[in-house]
Amino acid sequence: MNHALSLACLLLFAASIAPAAEPALPQGKAYETPQAWRQPVAPVRISDHAWQIGTAGITALLLKTDAGALLIDGGLPQAADMLLAQMRTLGVAPGDLKLVLSSHAHGDHAGPIAAIKRATGAQVFNNAESAVLMARGGSDDIHFGDDILYPPAQTDRILHDGEVVALGGLRLTPHFIPGHTPGSIAWTWDDSRDGKPLRIAYVDSLTAPGYRLLGNPRQPRIVEDFTHTFATVRALPCDLLLTPHADASGWDFADAAHPHARPMTCAAYADAAETALRAQLEAAR
Repeated sequence: MNHALSLACLLLFAASIAPAAEPALPQGKAYETPQAWRQPVAPVRISDHAWQIGTAGITALLLKTDAGALLIDGGLPQAADMLLAQMRTLGVAPGDLKLVLSSHAHGDHAGPIAAIKRATGAQVFNNAESAVLMARGGSDDIHFGDDILYPPAQTDRILHDGEVVALGGLRLTPHFIPGHTPGSIAWTWDDSRDGKPLRIAYVDSLTAPGYRLLGNPRQPRIVEDFTHTFATVRALPCDLLLTPHADASGWDFADAAHPHARPMTCAAYADAAETALRAQLEAAR
């Protein structure tokens, strides 16, 4: 047998005993969102001091005072320029924005906060749980891992449950409502509409989308957290309810003529969420 033939036989033998090639790794998947979450709409006046300046489906609240403005939530990362333009439409220059607050630190609500902070110099206030997740840009999320990432933002002040945040004549109170995230917050404040007193509650999501409710090593008391949260939400001062996902509380910001055709109370919001969680828990069992 000549040398070339010997080499060919050796290669054939090696191929016969080598493991089969592994399949290629899967393609990466972008974080895709419904169009309503990305659809700009004209600002919607909520009260004498508050405007919704987010998209059709995702709430971003701008509160104006004689001492400057504050923003609660922002939406997706790509919303930053839109939010700044909406502020200018309402007479709020970048330097007029003093504070940025949040409901929770998922990328569909905290996504543009880093860019807004850079553009305005506003300070970011969070509780400790949200501050950590926001500083990581959503990575190592308890339920989503690294699936929902966004530009990280640093927190300037850590808030405690019930600590009042004051700006101008407005005083906002954070109520910690862990469940949707460990750092979820409901914000309440007294405002007015057409000169009449109005108690506003901006309450975080109360859902557990795909969450592991039983034996979750990262959040072992998640069901107890939700149960306590439902009770907290029912007891909030709540003449007018808003939520990060507008439709969860009956809002449709794309309908300029009737943006709140289906008003909901805080108690009804908590009741519906508790019913859904019980069904999800039963299915898990």
